[in-house]
Amino acid sequence: MDCLPAALERAGNEESWAVADAISTVLKNSEELHSWRRHLLSACMKGLAAMYSSSKDESNQEVERSMLLRLEELLCVVEEVDPDDWCSLVKTGLKYRYRDETFLKVLNVAIQLLYKKESSLSQ
Repeated sequence: MDCLPAALERAGNEESWAVADAISTVLKNSEELHSWRRHLLSACMKGLAAMYSSSKDESNQEVERSMLLRLEELLCVVEEVDPDDWCSLVKTGLKYRYRDETFLKVLNVAIQLLYKKESSLSQ
């Protein structure tokens, strides 16, 4: 379970995300769920940043779209990110996907969530 978030950072690893979802279901009423989701959020952001920088064209749109939707879902429940992960995602995302509607929508939602007054990034 400890190695899974690192495996999730690699692009196109849908099988590992299925395992991560199963683990999240098992941890549903556990104290470890929030920590697990934070690890998943970090892996998701790192995976997207890696995907964007390695595939400068938009050839993996379906995989990227599912990752972006997962990112949005995780952000809504975790509401805090590692500043380095966030900066890397925004930088590479805007560099390579500034025309991608899904990326921009999720970025907007993330900004609204992360930069509200009580957020760790807004301080």
